[in-house]
Amino acid sequence: MQSTRISLLANARAGSEHAWTRLVELYQPLVYGWLRRHDVAHHDAEELTQEVLTVVVQELPRFSHSGNRGAFRHWLRQVTVNRAKGFWRSGKLRPAATGDSNFREIIDQLADDGSEISKLWDREYDNHVLRQLLQQVESECEPATFQAFRRLVFEEHTAADVARDLGQTIGATYSARARVLRRLRELAAGIIDLPSFS
Repeated sequence: MQSTRISLLANARAGSEHAWTRLVELYQPLVYGWLRRHDVAHHDAEELTQEVLTVVVQELPRFSHSGNRGAFRHWLRQVTVNRAKGFWRSGKLRPAATGDSNFREIIDQLADDGSEISKLWDREYDNHVLRQLLQQVESECEPATFQAFRRLVFEEHTAADVARDLGQTIGATYSARARVLRRLRELAAGIIDLPSFS
């Protein structure tokens, strides 16, 4: 597996074109999907998503991770809120696009850290990013390595069963899990707080 000591965010801030591309690939479906689930029309959701990502690209060099849980997730949510409010004020979002006029109320709730909508955003963010990172790690490692990790962590098989099924030692099974977890932690640095995989 490829090793990296610098997070995706740090690489993007440093100007890495690959990191910028990866960042956009990671967050474009999240923002667009969230808008569509809240009844924003396809064209408006695409345009607003582009506005959000443009701000992320412009402002990321000035973003400083506080070290607090969810700092980047919170920042991205606030960028989305600010761009959505601007989109709404500019009249670009047509009332027919939402089916009613509650989009502004939804955005106000998204701005409130304690609201159910902002908590839903946080859960969707975490789930989306984790799925994307798992796909990346799976593409980087040997199939048996990822299969051992998946079966131990997500399917909760015993190490003895996984080792027997994959034709490896129990130590190799635990080692595979550790390698995948290490790579996930490297990729997740600064962008997601991983669940505690046992």
